[in-house]
Amino acid sequence: MRRNISSRFKNMVHLFGFGLLAVVALAHVAAAQNMPQSFANIVEDLMPAVVNISISTTVQNPPGIQMSPFEDFFEEFMERDEKEPPKKRRVSSLGSGFVIDPSGIVITNNHVVENAEEILVNFSNGEKFKAELLGRDPKTDLAVLKVITDKKLPFVKFGDNTKARVGDWVIAIGNPFGLGGSLSVGVISAINRDINSGPYDSYIQTDAAINKGNSGGPLFNMDGEVIGVNTAILSPNGGSIGIGFSMSSAVVEKVIDQLTTFGETRRGWLGVRIQDVTEDVAEALGIEKTDGALVT
Repeated sequence: MRRNISSRFKNMVHLFGFGLLAVVALAHVAAAQNMPQSFANIVEDLMPAVVNISISTTVQNPPGIQMSPFEDFFEEFMERDEKEPPKKRRVSSLGSGFVIDPSGIVITNNHVVENAEEILVNFSNGEKFKAELLGRDPKTDLAVLKVITDKKLPFVKFGDNTKARVGDWVIAIGNPFGLGGSLSVGVISAINRDINSGPYDSYIQTDAAINKGNSGGPLFNMDGEVIGVNTAILSPNGGSIGIGFSMSSAVVEKVIDQLTTFGETRRGWLGVRIQDVTEDVAEALGIEKTDGALVT
């Protein structure tokens, strides 16, 4: 009898183990079905509307600041004039952007084009166009450009970022380290993230690789819609560690509409000032208590 019970128990354990393996296998199959096998079809439609932005500007170097490792060598033969005026040099920087209208309206970050004297927009097919700045908003780090061309340009559309959920697949396309047309894929790690960068923080956090040069590029959902503008990363070394932030499309669209229409943002404000009721204030106003607040 003991042998029969033991045998049955062993059979039950084997059956339970087999069933558990089957459940785990089915779970992996279900997960694999939800995971796209390739992003190629989506990217083919999106890539032409994503641009690389290069800007050039002139900066001044104060006297005595070395801009070349060979300056020490030349100083042995040339005496520096302490009253030498600041040198001027031409510098350039790179960023990303995307076209939202066939007429050539391009969205990017403010810090990409800030102080730019010349803006050049480069498309994935090799075409290059000059662009003019229509408006920028430092508080949300957004800027709107207009490509100078009569051609109808490929463009992408905004999506509703409020429908995005943590765990959704997202695609980032941009110009990291000057390597144009680069794609990275990840998921939404968090939504409505406040990173203390300004009064209008509403960022989508993603683990899709975002690096220097990706600034101003789009973050797409799986429908090929822009749900964010890649703006910042959290990194101890300047490279991607899987914590990137994209300004949500809900904020972007409102700012872009004003920048395109007015060349600036026009925000509402309340004409009051609120302050604590201190003992001095209470005495001046003839108030016995210091409760509440003073509205002026």
